[in-house]
Amino acid sequence: MEWDVVGLWILAYLTGSISSAVIVCRIMQLPDPRNFGSHNPGATNVLRLGGKKAALFTLLGDMLKAIIPILIGYALDLHNRNLGWVGFMAFIGHLYPLYFNFKGGKGMATYFGALVALSPLLLAFCVITWAVTAFFSRYSSLASLLSSFAVAAFGFYMDHRYFFPLFAMFLILTWRHRQNIKNLWHGTERKITDKKESDRKEPPKVNE
Repeated sequence: MEWDVVGLWILAYLTGSISSAVIVCRIMQLPDPRNFGSHNPGATNVLRLGGKKAALFTLLGDMLKAIIPILIGYALDLHNRNLGWVGFMAFIGHLYPLYFNFKGGKGMATYFGALVALSPLLLAFCVITWAVTAFFSRYSSLASLLSSFAVAAFGFYMDHRYFFPLFAMFLILTWRHRQNIKNLWHGTERKITDKKESDRKEPPKVNE
């Protein structure tokens, strides 16, 4: 194993560990997304808490966490297979962030970011699948699951260079969305446009 590859994997994990949602909410003086709404530090929950602008900054930040390490990999002339795992490590960093007690988000935005840098074709396929599913169902979780599965399947037949890291990410996304899957089954999953007034309120402070 080459040390530049290992070093970039570590860098990707550390970059992925940066929580864009928490940082954006602190800057914009919004509630901590880990304590409100779906309790998920991701763009969809930030959208409910702070609106489109906050959600956009969160989305871009989470995508860049994967894009930057992969671009460094291109500069180092890494093999395509290694680049795929660089994206995977950034994805893992988002899910299990070192700086936030290993409690992160669902990972879809960082997954998008990996596709931006790895394969425009797979990215386009993923975005279209996600957008169509989200438009008709209004469920972000369902759109995430279907688009990641479609990309893994499409990648197997059309662009197999990144199949294994993409398939690994799909399996982990499915596991991370297990509660959403249960909610979808029982009809209790919150839609993208759902927003409760309680999501914006600060919780009572507890004396420690």
